[in-house]
Amino acid sequence: MKFLQRFIEMESASGILLFVAAILALIIANSGFAQLYQSITAVSSRFINDGLMSIFFLVVALELKREFYSGELSSISKALLPGVAALGGMLVPAIIYATINHANPIAMRGWAIPVATDIAFALGALSLVGRAVPLGLKLFLMALAIFDDLGAIIIIAIYYAHGLIYIYLLFALLLVLILYLFNRCKLSLLSPYLAIGILLWACVFKSGIHPTIAGVLLGFMLPIHGGDKSLLRRLEEMLYPWVDFAILPLFALANAGLSLAGFTWRTILDPLVLGIMLGLFLGKQMGVGLFSWLFIKFTKAKLPDQTNWLAFYGVAVLCGIGFTMSLFVGTLAFESHSNSLLNQVRLGVLLGSLVSGLFGIIILRRAFSRPMQRSKRNG
Repeated sequence: MKFLQRFIEMESASGILLFVAAILALIIANSGFAQLYQSITAVSSRFINDGLMSIFFLVVALELKREFYSGELSSISKALLPGVAALGGMLVPAIIYATINHANPIAMRGWAIPVATDIAFALGALSLVGRAVPLGLKLFLMALAIFDDLGAIIIIAIYYAHGLIYIYLLFALLLVLILYLFNRCKLSLLSPYLAIGILLWACVFKSGIHPTIAGVLLGFMLPIHGGDKSLLRRLEEMLYPWVDFAILPLFALANAGLSLAGFTWRTILDPLVLGIMLGLFLGKQMGVGLFSWLFIKFTKAKLPDQTNWLAFYGVAVLCGIGFTMSLFVGTLAFESHSNSLLNQVRLGVLLGSLVSGLFGIIILRRAFSRPMQRSKRNG
């Protein structure tokens, strides 16, 4: 539980730092240094998005494996409610986006942009509500975001692969097999795993699948036996500070720099911008809230301890903070198209995330400003 508390505190601090980095990127992109900023990000974004973000996805995979083995997702009863909520929180935003953009085949490439929740930003926003937020509600948000990440990983691997080169896929498969054998033999040295992981990244990169998937595969292959001293836990604790306080802020600096030149209020009504914004703000709260309500009403599932429906709804709204994963998917969807499309993606993600964060905090403050009553099973 102490590790979990440290994780929550670190994610909250990381969310605040991400916010600062995003604001800084916006300021620079609309200042006299805009051209210099664009030149630097044009060179560095590939290194950050393909290279450093592979480390981020490695940590996501380590977190997923740990939670499925011994954490909040280690039993079906624990995993069902956040799993169902995450499913609704992915389906409804995608449907809203597709409904608005169905007539434009290019814009439809971005259908997955509003499906993910940024756990660092969401927990950062939740921390602003204060200590009144029960641990169970924080754990629910974490578990839901973990399922969201898993869904995003699957979408990236399947939908955003292009021009597959099967010989490199075969090499990648062989390297995964070697990692599996390392695991089965209980190899406790980190260096062989990392060496094979680097080769795996190169093969996945050349295969046509996005190279961040290599980080996911490496994470799933690391051994978890040994509890707190396991190789997985040691690497997770080693990488968390680098990911939360260096890699993700760098990603925000490189990808959140939205130039407002030429934008008017009508830009918000552009179908691509509107689809992302409404998908995040309306789609997330509708999907998470409705699927959770139906699941609790017709099963034995319960709300998290010391939580009422208003507080739960506030967290459902916070799930609309997409940011990191939404920007990442948007970059994958439109990296070969004009920069104006990427600017529209940034605008939609920033507006949708901002409104979700502010509205969610207002609801949660209202929910915890009065005595919390223990919720009943069916609400």
